[in-house]
Amino acid sequence: MISKKFLAITAISAAAFSGAASANAEFGAPFAIKFEGTRTRAEVMAEAAKVSATRSTEPAGSRVAAPLQSGLDARVVRAQAAQALRLGKIPSGEIGL
Repeated sequence: MISKKFLAITAISAAAFSGAASANAEFGAPFAIKFEGTRTRAEVMAEAAKVSATRSTEPAGSRVAAPLQSGLDARVVRAQAAQALRLGKIPSGEIGL
């Protein structure tokens, strides 16, 4: 009983794969397209070397801005923020002003 099921599954999968192979042969696979360039290998290698030498490896927008100089003391700012939070001047959570 098990061998009959196994044989049936094998036959169905073989039929499916043979259909896929004929579809590639009929329509042509994308990797089978022939391309003949007009430039030599040396020209392409020279262009690739030039591009890699002039291209920046740093992603756009990844530079960090210089820290701003301030005359305020961090302890004073933290104390003012804590007082504003206690007085309810700073909204908290999803409830706004």
